[in-house]
Amino acid sequence: MKILLLGEYSNVHCTLAQGLRKLGHDVTVASDGDSWKNYPRDIDLKRTDFGRFKSLAYILRLHKSFHKFKGFDIVQIINPVFLPLKAERIWSFYKYLRKHNNKIFMGAFGMDFYYAQACLDCHTFRYSDFNIGKTIRHTKETEVWKHDWINGEKARLNQYIAADCNGIIAGLYEYHTAYKKHWSQKLTFIPFPIIPPPSPHIVKETPMKIKFFIGIQRARSAYKGTDIMLRALERVTARFPNETEMIKVESVPFTLYRQLMDGCHIILDQLYAYTPAMNALEAMSKGLVVVGGGEPENYEIISETNLRPIINVIPTEESVYNALCDIIIHRNKLPQLSADSRTYIERHHDYLKVAQEYIDFWSASE
Repeated sequence: MKILLLGEYSNVHCTLAQGLRKLGHDVTVASDGDSWKNYPRDIDLKRTDFGRFKSLAYILRLHKSFHKFKGFDIVQIINPVFLPLKAERIWSFYKYLRKHNNKIFMGAFGMDFYYAQACLDCHTFRYSDFNIGKTIRHTKETEVWKHDWINGEKARLNQYIAADCNGIIAGLYEYHTAYKKHWSQKLTFIPFPIIPPPSPHIVKETPMKIKFFIGIQRARSAYKGTDIMLRALERVTARFPNETEMIKVESVPFTLYRQLMDGCHIILDQLYAYTPAMNALEAMSKGLVVVGGGEPENYEIISETNLRPIINVIPTEESVYNALCDIIIHRNKLPQLSADSRTYIERHHDYLKVAQEYIDFWSASE
């Protein structure tokens, strides 16, 4: 099949493309590289300036690129907002794709109307990016998301595309749950794709010093919960200075992020999640152990009944602190958790297995 993957979040489309090509398909990835993360792509849609004249030049460049986006068997957009434009400008680009290609699919891979709505009802999830129990979280980012995705043009665009597209693919339990009540007839869950490195750093023996890795996006620290995780980790390293080492990275490109992760034992990621996302999954493929989202719902949606490699925490500093202390005190468990993390990826997230699941869903959808 001839496939266009349009837009990028956390290397999902780039990784999926590699699996699809291995299976013999003709794949084009067009994106802005997910901003500063700068993930690889075949056609660069990066926007570097938001000034008036530069914006006009960018839109003209988009139109030139879109002339190439015809005659595809499958087009998959990463999100309703699949271009770095205001939602009202995206309508025409979506309708162009719809007119000139066979089937179009939408990814439920990140923030959108249905996910924000589910979080804000305060009963779909025990905690999320927007709520802890019945309490709404008020961070700068959540306030912007509420304005944009619940009442703004993004909401209308999202609902239109959900109704119009051939199918919707959710990459995490949370996104699948958010869409299920509205679009179950055209929805599927497919795990995120990961390319397992050929030589993972599986922990073979109990380490004398445990290396903790935490990646921080400066503008999203409170929203992602890394502010809380960092405070807990700093307390732990102060309590156990001879048994711990902290590797902290801030807003670095993906290739450097990967390199800095190598040699670490534990990664702290996504405090408000039920499930591990791309950064955590990438780490698990290398043999790192994740502290973050590993709720029962995560294992249920992938039908995993035996492996429990993720050290699950709830979104409080004390929960994270106690979990990290327990790791140090019971460090003899690390080799098994490390090996199980790698097995988890091979079993559920291998990029070739995932790519075939996409092919099967795309082919079966009307």
